[in-house]
Amino acid sequence: MFNPSILLYRSVDKNLISMNKELIIRSSSSAVDFALIKDGKLIELHKEKDDSNFSVGDIFIAKIRKTISGLNAAFVNVGYEKDGFLHYHDLGPQVSSLLKFVKRVSTGKLKDYSLKDYPYDKDIDKNGSVTDVLKSNQSILVQIVKEPISTKGPRISSELSLAGRYIVLVPFSDRISISQKIEDKEEKDRLKRLVKSIRPKGFGIIVRTVAEGKKVAELDKDLQNLLGRWTGMCKKLYKAHHPSKVLGELNRASSLLRDMFNDTFTSIVTDDETLYTQIKDYVGEISPEKESIVKLYQSNVPIFEKYGVERQIKTAFGKTVSMNKGAYLVIEHTEAMHVIDVNSGNRSNKAKTQEDTALEVNLISASEVARQLRLRDMGGIIVIDFIDMNKAENRKTLYNHLRDEMNDDRAKHKILPPTKFGLVQITRQRVRPEMNIKTREENPNGNGEIEAPIVVINKINADLQKLIKKGHKNVSLSAHPFIAAFLTKGVPSPRSKWFFDHKRWVKILPRDAYTYLEYHFHDKNGEVIF
Repeated sequence: MFNPSILLYRSVDKNLISMNKELIIRSSSSAVDFALIKDGKLIELHKEKDDSNFSVGDIFIAKIRKTISGLNAAFVNVGYEKDGFLHYHDLGPQVSSLLKFVKRVSTGKLKDYSLKDYPYDKDIDKNGSVTDVLKSNQSILVQIVKEPISTKGPRISSELSLAGRYIVLVPFSDRISISQKIEDKEEKDRLKRLVKSIRPKGFGIIVRTVAEGKKVAELDKDLQNLLGRWTGMCKKLYKAHHPSKVLGELNRASSLLRDMFNDTFTSIVTDDETLYTQIKDYVGEISPEKESIVKLYQSNVPIFEKYGVERQIKTAFGKTVSMNKGAYLVIEHTEAMHVIDVNSGNRSNKAKTQEDTALEVNLISASEVARQLRLRDMGGIIVIDFIDMNKAENRKTLYNHLRDEMNDDRAKHKILPPTKFGLVQITRQRVRPEMNIKTREENPNGNGEIEAPIVVINKINADLQKLIKKGHKNVSLSAHPFIAAFLTKGVPSPRSKWFFDHKRWVKILPRDAYTYLEYHFHDKNGEVIF
């Protein structure tokens, strides 16, 4: 399920060194769940299933089903129930050379896969037609760039690339590109010289950010590994069944670690002994000082329960998402886009004006929106209705804050400045189905569905905070006996935490007459105040 040799070690953003990142890995017989926690908050959740046959990066030997001149694209049989969509602009300039290469290798006429002496065809016309390049029933190598989503088949490309730890290998190219995130010009020039000295003929190379400061021996080792993978893939082409996968890029688990692991991590915990051994060995190889952060979880308590992941899933994936100071988001999904509404809620604050209140709520909401986009892996068009602000400088402050919050997002995205109506438009790359977890539960009374009971605890916390801000001192809480028992159990109990946070001792009164999720706050005279 997991191959540590294909993990990539990313460079460290100096601005993120202080953050606390934990990676919690839950393994089962059918899937691996990854939860990324930043400063105690769940920010990414991924699931890798064993039956995931069409993951981003996989390379298939496939056949052209038909070309559509009106779309300037072709539909390709990759073995999925829906054909893959291959647009003309995704063919790559050297697709003609690729097609001939595939044909010769598949028939056994070509056994030298190095491309050093391979005769290249002329680049295709950038503004040409797909019917001039591709024909029905033609064999072609394609790479998955977007997983099947909803009723659509996978989006594919014939411009292949093989990602390594430090570099990306691009067959049928001669270009050398350096990551734009490497800002030092001298370092860029140095890397370009090194890569130029080792680049094999017929292959282009993209140097990744993590290669900064690395020596030529490390880059060459990575290159040889990628060339070995290319050769292994080509050997599978001879008399290969069409369609079939000839190179599995990375499973979701490996891909996630590859893209995220860096020095900002303080802990990697898994409940699977095999995964633990593989990850520990790899981390020890590339960063010996970080080997100790990899831990094997052994307990009867489920790992997601222990680290509070389950609780955060219940509270973060609903239609309504609560935030600090009473504010909340309402997230709606339509066929065309995602719409997020920002609400200030019933709150009191120290802001002097309505404009200041709006800015405060909007900044809190922007941070949560950035988190929600990563957590749910929302893609396409996202429209956020922030609270109206009249001052241009406040709108600019909000825009800059949202951009900063989304800097960590690995998905390609573009953010437009807020309009005068407070609307912010975001486009975010969508390469796999959105993470959608049902949080509502069956009503024990047999009447439809209710919010997850754990959400009620968060509401009680928020309501108590409001009452204390309003000056209430002697507060008691009446609740269903089950809720009351939960609030008083454990060391420290939720009630004890309230005392430490607010310096108020809340008397909790079980009420048999209350429904499961009913609760009320009372003042010292027993009058209901909330």
